Amino acid sequence: QVQLVESGGGLVQAGGSLRLSCAASGRTFSRYAMGWFRQAPEKERELLAAISSSSGITDYADSVRGRFTISRDNAKNTVYLQMNSLKVEDTAVYYCAAGRTIATLAETDYWGQGTQVTVSS
Repeated sequence: QVQLVESGGGLVQAGGSLRLSCAASGRTFSRYAMGWFRQAPEKERELLAAISSSSGITDYADSVRGRFTISRDNAKNTVYLQMNSLKVEDTAVYYCAAGRTIATLAETDYWGQGTQVTVSS
């Protein structure tokens, strides 16, 4: 099992940047694919970015490609989401998740508690 704790959310002006972190417990972090999701009020949860266990594969939603970067440090049991050129529509609760593969992230049981990101105009 793995437990996940996000941090780094907050209030930022449009055009600004934030870096989210997700710290994982346990010694098996390096075996998991990791992903960042977000959910805005009255909207479906959306997978934004994913990274394979070895960092060899990354994938992004069209809505964030070129603005957000996912990375991981297996020595620190941490995955990051660097968010640049933030837009008002990026406002949401952001969650990290751990899964066996990138393809199965949405169905995983391993989620963080979420961190709020608010982008003001």
